[in-house]
Amino acid sequence: MYDDILFPTDGSDMAASVLEYVADVAAAHDATLYVLHVADTNRDSVSAIQGEVVDALEEAGERIVSETTERVRDRGIDVRSDVVQGDPARTIVEYADRIGADLVTLPTHGRSGLERVLLGSVTERVVNTAPVPVLVVNPDGDRTYRYPPRDVLVPTDGSAGAKRALEEGVEIAAATGATLHVLHVVETGSLGPDARSVVRENQLDDHARELVDSAVETAEATLSDVVGTVGYGTPHREIRTYVDSEDIDLLALGTQGQTDFSWYALGGVSSKLVRASPVPLVMTRTGDE
Repeated sequence: MYDDILFPTDGSDMAASVLEYVADVAAAHDATLYVLHVADTNRDSVSAIQGEVVDALEEAGERIVSETTERVRDRGIDVRSDVVQGDPARTIVEYADRIGADLVTLPTHGRSGLERVLLGSVTERVVNTAPVPVLVVNPDGDRTYRYPPRDVLVPTDGSAGAKRALEEGVEIAAATGATLHVLHVVETGSLGPDARSVVRENQLDDHARELVDSAVETAEATLSDVVGTVGYGTPHREIRTYVDSEDIDLLALGTQGQTDFSWYALGGVSSKLVRASPVPLVMTRTGDE
């Protein structure tokens, strides 16, 4: 399903640590991997060397992509590289569109000085604006990531973003032979200690099961191995618990694609999962609204 995969790298240890997983994805789909370094022209990068003006960032970028491509070529993957100048997030998105990439792959954080994903980071801005799904990988994860996945989880709330994520999850599961899990979490945090019994007595539980049943039915039009579950509690915590208990390898999540990213960075379920997911996430987006 993925023919052309874009891997932007800043040469950081964080980026290097997720390269093996990205290479696994490219190898599994027999995809061409594009290694890109963006020389950040938002800062002064010009140095005088031997009487000539040389862009030091571009020179560093050439070394970075050369080292990266050599590591990938050793695995027999078709790899191409490029160094371009510009604003990193905007340039990554434009480059993905230009080469017709099917997937952009990024670590949750790089060497920008951010310890975690924060408002305005390159990864967040790319997730919000990329024309294709973005695979986000936490370089600090405690688990050994595996691809192809055996189990893929799609949390759903019935929104347009969740439906788009379901489409992606179905395609990945179909291409890799994975089991697809669909989960809806009923928010019970404000209902007190008897929340679950209260939920079962009102329409929230019925609505939750309708959402899951509808998603499962959609997935079963393509897949034979689909599991649907309704959970109760705080959504991002219950999703993480499900990931651990069911040994999930990959999450597929939807975003709304708004150009103002503050809604996402300041507390959305997707944001919390990106910051602390124990497994890689494929982020998909709907059109701008």
